[in-house]
Amino acid sequence: MRSATLQRKTGETEIRLTLNLDGGETRIQTGLGFFDHMLMQIAKHGGLGLQIEAKGDLPVDSHHLVEDVGLCLGEALKEALGDRRGIERYGHAYVPLDEALARVVIDLSGRPCCVFEAPMPHLVMGDGFQTEMVREFFVALANRGALTLHADVLRGVNLHHKIEALFKALARALRQAVAITGGDVPSTKGTLV
Repeated sequence: MRSATLQRKTGETEIRLTLNLDGGETRIQTGLGFFDHMLMQIAKHGGLGLQIEAKGDLPVDSHHLVEDVGLCLGEALKEALGDRRGIERYGHAYVPLDEALARVVIDLSGRPCCVFEAPMPHLVMGDGFQTEMVREFFVALANRGALTLHADVLRGVNLHHKIEALFKALARALRQAVAITGGDVPSTKGTLV
């Protein structure tokens, strides 16, 4: 089964996360409603089973919690993929949300890299989610998950639409990249880890 469960406990956060690449139950509770909504997009549009229980030092700000969830999701992805044998490896998606258009392209290459071209004004969404944390989440996911990730907002006016389109595009690209389409490791090197 392509799944992983892990826990992370620091002086700033406490996270329990289960990821199933082939679907399953979704339950998300981070204490940040807007962030929960974005993580639900990853599960729903990625066809993933995703359970997250997270607590953090939200009276300080959302930084530690959002970044640590990204780290945990990346680590779970890396573990669930194993040697990456048989996966499609590459994924890309363009996702519109009304006037906003986002593009995410990923390579489950085993090499961490994040190129994020989606400038965000420094605002707080909902109950404390800082918009600059979108980039930090994507960087943490790419670094810990050992994947190359390019994320762009190509156009948009409404900030909620731009962020949600990015998360949906990430989900669709992941869904494509983790799909089992062969039997070998998709690399001439013979390894992606």
